[in-house]
Amino acid sequence: MQVAQADTRRSTDGTAGHARCRFCGHALRYTFLDLGMSPLCQSHIEAAKLNHMEPFYPLHVRVCDGCFLVQLEEYVSPADIFSDYAYFSSYSDTWLEHARRYVDTMTERLGLGPESRVVELASNDGYLLQYFVKKGIPVLGVEPAANVAAVAVEKGIPTIVEFFGESVARRLVAEGKAADLVVGNNVLAHVPDLNGFVEGIRVLLKPHGVVTMEFPHLMRLIDENQFDTIYHEHFSYFSYVTVEQVFAAHGLTIFDVEELPTHGGSLRIYASHSSGAGSRITARARELKDREVAAGFSRLESYLSFEEQVRRTKWKLLELLITLKGQGKTIVGYGAPGKGNTLLNYCGIRTDFLDYTVDRSPYKQGKYTPGTHIPIRPVEHVRETKPDYLLILPWNLKEEIMRQMAYIREWGGQFIVPIPDAKVYQ
Repeated sequence: MQVAQADTRRSTDGTAGHARCRFCGHALRYTFLDLGMSPLCQSHIEAAKLNHMEPFYPLHVRVCDGCFLVQLEEYVSPADIFSDYAYFSSYSDTWLEHARRYVDTMTERLGLGPESRVVELASNDGYLLQYFVKKGIPVLGVEPAANVAAVAVEKGIPTIVEFFGESVARRLVAEGKAADLVVGNNVLAHVPDLNGFVEGIRVLLKPHGVVTMEFPHLMRLIDENQFDTIYHEHFSYFSYVTVEQVFAAHGLTIFDVEELPTHGGSLRIYASHSSGAGSRITARARELKDREVAAGFSRLESYLSFEEQVRRTKWKLLELLITLKGQGKTIVGYGAPGKGNTLLNYCGIRTDFLDYTVDRSPYKQGKYTPGTHIPIRPVEHVRETKPDYLLILPWNLKEEIMRQMAYIREWGGQFIVPIPDAKVYQ
């Protein structure tokens, strides 16, 4: 497929101009899901600014009928979203363990050692690279959020504050920092300049290097009603069928894939320079592609029924909350993640339903959720107030959270998990 530079501009006279696909350049004429207007999901509000005007942007997701990339338009620049970011990966024990296992596996699989170099794109607070450092493997983090990168540097993890792309990659190669392994966990979806980003990976990767990328799997998003994983920070939503096209257009072949339970169901793809890579494509990569094709991911009509599915999920959750509030029950939230803010704003859940929510991150405590203005408290506040129900907003971590918060059962407290359909757990 020929790669086009995506043009997301609309016609200046306000008539029928269409946004363009950020990968192939086709006009985006078809709606995948319209979640209405929503604020940026990590823009937590300080108490002194509760009465200030708050910007809302469309959460209107479209699908390209050329390459089937599901995507949001770039309403806000990455600099506005990520330069000062509220998400710190190290506050999830489950995610830390996921990172540690990955490092062990890749070190053995690729034979990494003191002469190797690992570069992580969107390296956050060093949650993953710290495990390579412990093994004596040279690393470099590339992280656009200065406040988050500072935490990694304090841990002794070399980190540059940059938005990664082709120009940054060429500079790193010129400095002798080409990579044996390029890692990108939950970053590919965050990139508006998709072609520039993947081209940068090609440039940065040594001739026999490997890149792994993890991202939520579109097939699981659809099958399990995970509409709340859609927010402005996520510009693209990938199937294997589409991501294979994107990497191939830049001379990279995906030769293996794993299906992971993280974030409600993710893919971890393995790619290398295309020369000679095609002969080692694994059976599980071929099987996943065949399964997606059979499920309709190369047919436009398969993408056009998701919106009705999402509406029904919203109605079921609101029906449950209205019933419980009508019975005089108290409900609070757990977490203030990006997905939680999409769910709260789309469903219209404010303090009329949730008294407050709690979060382990001190960066969020004392602030309010974007748009819905629900107060964010420390986790200990749950024990002090003894609510009847705890609505788990980061539902992808429900097992970890239910273990941490098991003490709510002492007073008869129960858990609500909103996705794929609202369900109460004792």
